[in-house]
Amino acid sequence: MGQNSVRREGTQPSVPHARERGWDDELHDAGEATGAGGGSTTSVPAPAGRAARRRGTTGSGDGDGTGAATAASGAGGRAAARKQAKKAGKRKVLRWSAIAVSVVILGTAGAGYAYYQHLNNNIQSGGRAGGDSGVKKAAPNALGDTPVNILLIGSDSRASAANVALGGGKDLKDDKPRADVQMLLHVSADRQNASLISIPRDTVVPIPECRSEDGKETFPATTNQPINTTLSRGGPGCTLTTWETLTGAYIDHWMMVDFAGVVAMADEVGGVPVCVKTGVWDKSNAIVKGGSGLKLPQGTHEVQGEQALQWLRTRHAFGSDQNRAKAQHMYLNGMLKKLQQQNAWTDTGRLMGLAETGTEVIKVSDEISSVAKLFDLGMQLKNVKVDRLSTITIPTKEYPPRPKEWLEPLASSEKIWSMLRDDVAMDKNGDKAPAKGKPASAKPKKTAAAPASLAVTVVNGTDGNGEPAVEGRAKTIATALHEKGFTEAASAQEGKPGKGTVIVYPKAAGDQGRADAESVATALGLPLSTVRADAAAEGIVLTVGADWREGTTYEKSQDKAGDLPEGASDKAECMDVYSVYKWDGKS
Repeated sequence: MGQNSVRREGTQPSVPHARERGWDDELHDAGEATGAGGGSTTSVPAPAGRAARRRGTTGSGDGDGTGAATAASGAGGRAAARKQAKKAGKRKVLRWSAIAVSVVILGTAGAGYAYYQHLNNNIQSGGRAGGDSGVKKAAPNALGDTPVNILLIGSDSRASAANVALGGGKDLKDDKPRADVQMLLHVSADRQNASLISIPRDTVVPIPECRSEDGKETFPATTNQPINTTLSRGGPGCTLTTWETLTGAYIDHWMMVDFAGVVAMADEVGGVPVCVKTGVWDKSNAIVKGGSGLKLPQGTHEVQGEQALQWLRTRHAFGSDQNRAKAQHMYLNGMLKKLQQQNAWTDTGRLMGLAETGTEVIKVSDEISSVAKLFDLGMQLKNVKVDRLSTITIPTKEYPPRPKEWLEPLASSEKIWSMLRDDVAMDKNGDKAPAKGKPASAKPKKTAAAPASLAVTVVNGTDGNGEPAVEGRAKTIATALHEKGFTEAASAQEGKPGKGTVIVYPKAAGDQGRADAESVATALGLPLSTVRADAAAEGIVLTVGADWREGTTYEKSQDKAGDLPEGASDKAECMDVYSVYKWDGKS
C-alpha cells in the first residue's frame, strides 16, 4: 500500500498466528505438577525446577522430613517424624502448585505479549495530515462527546507482485499510487448513527499544498486535478488534508488498503454479501476496452478473494463512477453486517483472526498505529446500528475541460458538508433518536469578562466555497461587535477562507477563555458549537465563513436529519447492470 509493501521484511522474526501456536494447551501442560509429595515435573523451565528441587530435598524441617526423623528416637519419635513428613509433603505440594500456577501465568503472559508485539510490528503507519487545512476538531456536544471521522482509502498501487497480478498494469510498478477509492466514515458524537460519504475518484476539487511523506518534496496547490491524484502528491495525509479543505470538517484518522489487502480481508471475513438485479460480466467489448472481470449470476452472492476486488473495481458494468460508489457502499454495509453476525468484537477467535489479517494489510495514520488504539476505536464503532448507516455519494456533473473523463461537484454537495460539520444525522430517523449518556461536566460555568475588555480579531473567510470573498466583510462584523460593547474588536488585514464561521480562543485560557468566546458568539447570534479551543490561538479570533456572507446577525437555516440533496443517498437492495454487460448465466 502506498509505495511500500504491506508486509515488513527483515525486521522481526516470524511469530505464528495465535490459533497456530496452540499455546493455551502447551502452557497448561507445562505447568502441571505430577507425582505425590515430592514428585517431579517434566516441563517446568530448568532454573525454576532446580530451585524447587533444592528446596524440597535439603535443609532441616523444610524438605522431605528426614532431618526431623533422624532427630527423633523410639515410637514417639517415629510418629513425630511421620507427622512432620506429612506436613512437609503438604507444603511441598502447595509449593509445587504455586510454582505451576506462576509458570502458567508468566508463560501465558509472555506468549500473549509476544503476539501483541507481533501485531504491533505488523502495523504500518504515516503522518495524519500532509498539509495545513486550518480546520479544527469539532466542539464537544452537551455530553462532552465529539464525532469520529475516518477517511478510508483504496490504493491502486502496483508496488508488489500480488498487486500487479490482481490489478494488472505491470508497467505501472514504479508509478506513484493513486487513491482509487475514497470515502469518509462519519460516526455521530452520540454513536447512534453513521454515514459513508464517497467522492468519485475522477472528481476535480481544490487540492491544497502538500508535503511528501518523507517531507523532502512540496507539491503546490492546484484546482484542475482530480482528487485521486492526492495520494501521489503527498500520500494519504494529502488526501486527508484535501478532504478537510473541501468539507470544512476535521478528520481524525485515515486507513488505507491496496488490492491484495482487499482480497485478504474478504477472505478473513468469509465472504461479503452483494446483489445484482441481473447476471453481470464486466469484460472488454468493441466499444469499451478493459473491465474488472466480475462475473456473477442474478441475485445475492457472497464475494471473497479476487471476486471481492472485482466487485469494488467494477465501473463499466454498473454504468458510472456514481454507481460504482453505490456498489462499494453495498459491499462495506454487507461486511459490517457480517462482522456483527459473527460477534467479531466479542468472539476472541474471530477478533484475533481479524487482528492478524487487518494489521498486515491496512496502513493507518500514526495516532492509531497500535493494537490497543485500534481496538479502542473499534469499540466506539461496534454499536452503530446497520439500519442507521447512511450511504451517500456527492452529486457531480461533467468537468467542462474534460467532460468524458472527469467530474466536478454540484453546488448542492455543500449541503452534505454542512450536515457533516454540524453532525446532523443523514438518515431520517435522526430526529427520533434519544441522546444517551451522562451530562459532561457539572462544573459551574465561568462568568465572561466585560465585553469592552475583550480583544477580538475578525477575519474574512467568506471565500471558503470558492466564491469571491465579500469585500469589507470582516470590518462589517467588527463594527457590529463595537455596537454591542466589544470596543476592542478589530478586522484583520489578511483573510483566510473558511467553510463555516468559527470562533477560536487559546486552549490555555481554559474555562474562562471559553466563556469569553461564547459571549462573542451570543452577541452575534452564533451557535455555541462554533466556539473551539485552539492551542495555537493568541486571542479570540472570529473567522466569518462562507456560510455567513451577509447581515450582522447569524441566521443560518438549520439542517434537518435526512434532508439530503437529490440523488445523494444511494442505498440499493441490488445493483442495476448496464445492458452491454448483462449476462444470462450460461455463456
